[in-house]
Amino acid sequence: MPDAELAGQPAAYWTGVAHEALIAYTRAQQAAKGYTQPQFWLLRNLSANDISPDGAGMTLPELRQAMASYLRPEDDLAAEAEVLLERGWLTPDTEARLCLTQEGEQARVDLARNAPAIRAALHDGIDDADYITTVKVLQRLIHNAGATVA
Repeated sequence: MPDAELAGQPAAYWTGVAHEALIAYTRAQQAAKGYTQPQFWLLRNLSANDISPDGAGMTLPELRQAMASYLRPEDDLAAEAEVLLERGWLTPDTEARLCLTQEGEQARVDLARNAPAIRAALHDGIDDADYITTVKVLQRLIHNAGATVA
């Protein structure tokens, strides 16, 4: 498509296509390694060495709320947590909070090692300057749409 035609393309269409493609690719890579994106998010949100400020356990509703901005409608946290409980990566406490086990923390560390390869594959052929420009353009589109950038 010529540049003049690209300039007239709707950003919402292309950002939507990119969003779905990037998530599908990431999730497929994670599935090939034996885990799901929501499982990794559960581990991250319960780890004092990652997202959790204190490593305290959280209930499923608290976890859903913490992940509300990136959970997808098809993500079933209860089912994903059950898998992690069976693996011994999570344990319930007496107040129905899920807590990260030592094995779960090690799994989080191990699974996080997959992220650089996923990023590298997605960024293949894109130099950092172009990527930075793209992110800045997206941030400006968000601003122009009246939303805020997190």
